[in-house]
Amino acid sequence: MAAVETQRQIVRAQAKYVHSSARKARLVTDLIRGRSVPEARTVLAFSQRAVAKDVEKVLRSAVANAESRHDLHWNGDDLIVATAYVDEGPTLKRFRPRARGRASAIHKRMCHITVELAPNPRATVAPAKPAPEAKAPKRAPKKAAEETVVETTATAEEPTTVAPSEEKPKASRRKKKTEESDS
Repeated sequence: MAAVETQRQIVRAQAKYVHSSARKARLVTDLIRGRSVPEARTVLAFSQRAVAKDVEKVLRSAVANAESRHDLHWNGDDLIVATAYVDEGPTLKRFRPRARGRASAIHKRMCHITVELAPNPRATVAPAKPAPEAKAPKRAPKKAAEETVVETTATAEEPTTVAPSEEKPKASRRKKKTEESDS
């Protein structure tokens, strides 16, 4: 049998020659992989790493690419970060003078950041419909509300009385305690 391949629709954005090491950039891209776009933006906004700004630019570019494609009709907030990876770029080799006429190498590393977006399988891809008019919240019937007010409040004219079965005379308790202590 022939294997049927379903072509997955993705949108990609790439930033090349970013002046950061690939190792540092991978720490940031690992944080956003598999997340929704709004959640990934929030994570990148609060990240302390400098390369997070570059990753955020690539993410914004990928969302713009997805929204500008007329054949897809994707909304940027309904997408997820399908893949985010960082490849090493070229390394600039510079030298710094050291003691006794020597030189030490300085490696200025670069990387290529790639972000791919795909539609969220949980999000519905139905066309946008106008929101229905908001209905007023349902209220409890008036009779039930009046009954609860009557039950919970007592007027000054009608003193509340306690049923005789609930009353326990304090004297009988005292007698029992004194009789037990005498014996």
